[in-house]
Amino acid sequence: MQSVFRSIRLTAACAIFIAGFAGLATAQKSAPQAAPPAAPAPAGVIKPSHLAAARALVLSSGMARSFTAIIPEFVDQIGASLSQTRPELTQDLKEVLTNLQPEFERLPDQMTGFAAQIFAQHLSEPDINTAVAFFTSAAGKNYVASQPAVLSDIVTAMQGWQGKISTDMMTRVREEMKKKGHDI
Repeated sequence: MQSVFRSIRLTAACAIFIAGFAGLATAQKSAPQAAPPAAPAPAGVIKPSHLAAARALVLSSGMARSFTAIIPEFVDQIGASLSQTRPELTQDLKEVLTNLQPEFERLPDQMTGFAAQIFAQHLSEPDINTAVAFFTSAAGKNYVASQPAVLSDIVTAMQGWQGKISTDMMTRVREEMKKKGHDI
């Protein structure tokens, strides 16, 4: 059950994070611009400075910390799963997981690189630099620092909301079906 909530939280975090970037992009589009924005780089033609800026965006926005948080969850899931099915392996499994920890700790950097590449393909370098400027500002740092608490509260609110709308929708469907002579 705990892993289900983690999965929901991670999904919600990604959705909210992406929505936050959409809001930032909308705010930028509504601001007057002296010149049209530069086009994003096509795949395979990304300059090192563009990729470095995109990497700075992934780091300064707090996205990379999500990648880092995934690793201990996977380690815990592997440990729990194998310990349940093969309890006699628990001690050796703990040792193996501990020994593999340095290898696993490098994995989030790999995803940070993938994310940077994707941002560089979708956003121009000037747009990325503008977003980095926001995330490194006092307001941006406060935004990033508030994300875990905000996401937790949103997930909690979303769970209650989902339960309510599910019940309300079924009630309305039953009412309308009853009008047609069906009792469900």
